[in-house]
Amino acid sequence: MLDKSKLQSSTKNSENISKEEIAKFDALAESWWDPKGKYKTALAFNKARTEYFIEQIANYYGRNHHSIDCLKDLSILDVGCGGGLVSETLAKAGAKVTGIDASETSIQVARRHAEKSGLNIDYKHMLAEHLLKEDKQYDVVINAEVVEHVPMPKELVSECSQLTKEGGCMIMATLNRGIRSFIIAIVGAEYIMRYLPIGTHNWHMFIKPLELNSWASINRMQLIDEKGIAMNPFTQQWRLTKSTAVNYIQVYKKRERT
Repeated sequence: MLDKSKLQSSTKNSENISKEEIAKFDALAESWWDPKGKYKTALAFNKARTEYFIEQIANYYGRNHHSIDCLKDLSILDVGCGGGLVSETLAKAGAKVTGIDASETSIQVARRHAEKSGLNIDYKHMLAEHLLKEDKQYDVVINAEVVEHVPMPKELVSECSQLTKEGGCMIMATLNRGIRSFIIAIVGAEYIMRYLPIGTHNWHMFIKPLELNSWASINRMQLIDEKGIAMNPFTQQWRLTKSTAVNYIQVYKKRERT
């Protein structure tokens, strides 16, 4: 989900990555897939958000999201795919998925798990800015829990927008920068409940919904849906909510050029 590691030594300092951010997740690549492991809450979180992803994508393209193969033949790019948690769910729904990540370790883990699952996913060890040079675009571009880990988030939003086809769909998921998110996502999730390793997030890098929307709008992206996602502390179940105070997801349509 968040796993990042270093690109090969040829990586230039000008590229939109933080070596500190990607290095601290390097040892976690295998852990994200363990349903009984200490990060099982992250797996449950991923299940809830990917169900929403699939529903939104299917509805966007006029399909029944209850169908097993509702994303059949849609090209989807998972930017910052980590160990493949989002990519595999989309592939199981019939999508043609490409997953890219700055972490070579994560890509190796993702490839092994996809092979075990019998899924054909095109995993690449690269950044979004590199993929732009290949002149490729996708029906859907997803950036989930990545934009708050890069030094230039505005540029990453622009790159994801450029990688989205005209009339296509872009989904961004991240954390809001507010007092409530500091208490819940940092103090609660990392230090008290230990749902995530301490130091997973830097609150100062969180992004307010209006900021994300403004960056997307500059790149001809029109916000069409927005939801928060929160966990019920009593049932331990994740659910969608109207509140974007902590975790939130934004869905965009790429406007045609006029």
